[in-house]
Amino acid sequence: MKTSHFIMLLALILSTTVFSQTQKDKEIIKDAETAKAEFIKMNKEIAPQIKNATAYVIFPNVGKGAFIVGAASGNGAVYQNGVLVGMAKMKQLDLGLQAGGETYSEMILFNSEEAFNRLKENKLELTASASAVALQSGEALKAKYADGIAVYVLPKAGLMVDASVGGQKLEYFSLNN
Repeated sequence: MKTSHFIMLLALILSTTVFSQTQKDKEIIKDAETAKAEFIKMNKEIAPQIKNATAYVIFPNVGKGAFIVGAASGNGAVYQNGVLVGMAKMKQLDLGLQAGGETYSEMILFNSEEAFNRLKENKLELTASASAVALQSGEALKAKYADGIAVYVLPKAGLMVDASVGGQKLEYFSLNN
């Protein structure tokens, strides 16, 4: 009897974990679609860039906090040729003159298969040289591709004073596993 109870409990825990992860992914995907619409609303030039991109990842809710050392993280949805193909995690660490906290959405566009493969192989790290274009209301800015990657950031809330250097590490999870 004890073995059957243990197996039932283990099955329940595993099914709950899978369900909650699936539910979390659904929320991230929904939020990513909302963030995509906001990016396009803020800058009409982004729509054709998204359409022409080999792939893109949208992190709809990135949270960052800092006091000299800063850290940020977020979860996102990955699209190739406009089709959802995976999920991603982003972690960022910065060091420098910075203080505060903020939330933002981040979109990374890939204009080559080679650049996208770096994400899929978990070899993509963005450094200070991969500068992001921060969208503000009414601006029509176009991010410049560097090494096949362009980055847009859409501030949401918070206040951050930031003069730092650091980098982002991205991790990719295929939906085809």
